[in-house]
Amino acid sequence: MTTERERELVLPPNTFCHILDETKGNVTTYVGPHKTSLANTDRPVKFDEKTKKFSKASLEEATQSFAIAPEGWYLVLKNPSSHKQPTPGPALTLSDEGLSIGRKINIPGPKSFALWPGQMVKVIQGHRLRSNQYLMVRVYDEEAALKNLNEAIVKATEDSKEEQLIKKEDIVVGKISIIKGTDVSFYIPPTGIEALKVKDSYIQSAVTLERLEYCILLDESGNKRYIKGPSVVFPEPTENFVEDKDGARKFKAKELSEISGIHVKVTMDYEENDSAYKAGDELFITGKETPIYYPRVEHAVIGYGDKKVYYATAIPEGEGRYLLDRLTGKIELMKGPKMLLPDPRTHVFVRRVLTDNQVALWFPDNEEALEYNRSLRELNSDTNTFIPEQSLKNSYFTSVKGATPVGVAGAMGTLGTQGSLAVPGAYTSTLNNKSSEIRYRLTADSMSRGTSYTKPRTIVLDNKYEGAVAINIWTGFACNVLSKSGTRKILTGPTSYLLAYDECLESLNLSVGNPKTSDGRFKTSYLRVLNNKISDALIAETKDLCSVTIGMSYRVNFEGDNSKWFNVENYVGLLVDRMRSLIKSCVKQYNIEDFYSNSIPIIRNVILGERTEDKRKGYHFEENDMRIVEVEISGVTIGDLLISKLLREAQNETVTQTLKIAAANRRLDLEKREEEIEQTITKIRNETALGKALSEQDQLKAKLQVNLAELNIELELKKEKLEKELALQEIINDIKINELDRAEKINFLENQIQKDKDELQIALIEAKAKEFVTRVEAVSPQLISAIQSLGDKNLVGELSKNLSPLAILGGESISDVFQRLVKGTILEKVNLSPKEEI
Repeated sequence: MTTERERELVLPPNTFCHILDETKGNVTTYVGPHKTSLANTDRPVKFDEKTKKFSKASLEEATQSFAIAPEGWYLVLKNPSSHKQPTPGPALTLSDEGLSIGRKINIPGPKSFALWPGQMVKVIQGHRLRSNQYLMVRVYDEEAALKNLNEAIVKATEDSKEEQLIKKEDIVVGKISIIKGTDVSFYIPPTGIEALKVKDSYIQSAVTLERLEYCILLDESGNKRYIKGPSVVFPEPTENFVEDKDGARKFKAKELSEISGIHVKVTMDYEENDSAYKAGDELFITGKETPIYYPRVEHAVIGYGDKKVYYATAIPEGEGRYLLDRLTGKIELMKGPKMLLPDPRTHVFVRRVLTDNQVALWFPDNEEALEYNRSLRELNSDTNTFIPEQSLKNSYFTSVKGATPVGVAGAMGTLGTQGSLAVPGAYTSTLNNKSSEIRYRLTADSMSRGTSYTKPRTIVLDNKYEGAVAINIWTGFACNVLSKSGTRKILTGPTSYLLAYDECLESLNLSVGNPKTSDGRFKTSYLRVLNNKISDALIAETKDLCSVTIGMSYRVNFEGDNSKWFNVENYVGLLVDRMRSLIKSCVKQYNIEDFYSNSIPIIRNVILGERTEDKRKGYHFEENDMRIVEVEISGVTIGDLLISKLLREAQNETVTQTLKIAAANRRLDLEKREEEIEQTITKIRNETALGKALSEQDQLKAKLQVNLAELNIELELKKEKLEKELALQEIINDIKINELDRAEKINFLENQIQKDKDELQIALIEAKAKEFVTRVEAVSPQLISAIQSLGDKNLVGELSKNLSPLAILGGESISDVFQRLVKGTILEKVNLSPKEEI
């Protein structure tokens, strides 16, 4: 029963099975629904797409489903048949020429069918494209593509301007075309054209660029294409997006400022902004002319290591950097304050490496500076190349002898015992403005506000060894700066100075010890020009051949022409040799007793000169304008102990006798002083009595003179009084006479004034009379008739008001004037009441 059941072939709908006839080699196709019994020579087989062979299988494994493509999908059928595909029913056998081996066709859905033996099919979903997606298609059958080009299923977008996606001239076997999502939203290729997979996907994403973004497309020919945003970028069929190591395909434009730039090489000729550039030219592009830099095909960015963007170096006030001109070899000293952005085409920063001897002279007791320069020399000898800043240590100096901590604002050291200490102090400020290459998804614009305080950007200037060598000279010190060109500068403190690349400090070799000898020398580059203290000891011989040891300390100043200060390499040796010669010569002129008792004034007079006007001129050295302004004698010791003892005993005896004589002299002086005081008292008393008598006599004489003076004054006063009374009487008489004359003149003037008034009154009356007559004559008969026509008292009242000026002019009442005017008329009997008068 099991065997019989295995020989039964039962196919449900939409399935098919291939059966091999082992006697003939034919492969028969059964399509369901179908049921049949298989012969012993019939074997179920299945076509292997990889090996292209039929392999034996069980009935279950040989039973296959139809190739089904729903709506929006399509089938890619390989080895198509010129006949119809197998249909349900009896067994079907296809002849050898029934299949087109090696060909394939595209069949859009909805479609469902069984396969002939040897056929292969792939069901692919129709390609739905967004506006930022694209599809790569390739022509595999030129003839079929031309024939079926219009059978492609295309859903064009509203903004599409392309009439035909693939033009006939582009139908060439193997040619790849791009179907853009901006042109179509759905696409199924026709027969002859196939869709290509890239990284297991048919649909590829274009690059969407925002502002300040760009992407790079690399063609198979090796040419590159740079595209700036905002844009949606679709590659050409032969182009690929350039990706970084993290797979990013879009990059941020380089933001440049006035203190940053990019060094590029021109790889091909081009023109821009009326300027022509040739291949091989090098450009240094800064933010001053190009605030935002986009790479271009003609540019190749030149970088040293990972450094692509060059940033300006901060040079603070009082510091500097050495800048080398790569074309001429000249090294310049660039002083701060400034932000220095050197052109890498022509200039490069260099560091000055000091020798151990220079460090010891210029920066005494600074082990850190010594160690740094040694490591710098070792690094330079190993690499023999430019020393990158990253390979050097960045640490601050601290001086051994009471250094001041070095802060961000400067890198100056402190003074040593013989001069000033300074360190190379220019700083490099590398601003963290590196343009990061962006890699992110396209998202909507958004704004976010933090809930915590964001600290402002901070720049730390901590690279103190990269700059120029800075010398800090304290007050009272000087140094001599020499250059290889032969020039020299004398610098006096307090000051700071940046050494040029070819400048160094002259050194002095000074004698040391006490007494000073030439065996040991102290080398220094700093000369103390004020209050320089030099100690020494010498042995001299007196006139009586007695040796003495003298210890002394000189205080020395340098003055006058500073160009002579460094003319003597060992000014200490010069001073002590000269002074020893003078002092020995002077001591030789005195015996031991005289010299020992007056050694200090003798030596000071020899060295400083005689005192004039409370001042000594000191000793001047013409060789270097050095002057000894003060000398201190620390001690005078006699070499022979016996002589020294005898001198001390003699001196003690002399002192004792001197003290006795001094005591007697003091008693004598005391007696003399007492007698002088007594005599002085007596003399003062006599003088006081005599002075008193003379004073009384003078008082009497003075009193008599006062009385006589009072009498004379009284007599003079009476005489003056009488004279004044007489003069006053004469004045009174003159006043009386003048008053009478004035009264007569006043009376005459009053009479004359009254007469003039009368005449004026008469003339005024006459003038008024004439004016009244003129006014009366001016009244016409027509006026009188008009007045008569009024006929009522109201008219009379109004008339009285109008005649009131005439009444005033005539000096009469209004009634009198009215009666005189209307006399002989009908108004004559009308009386003007007092109420009607004005």
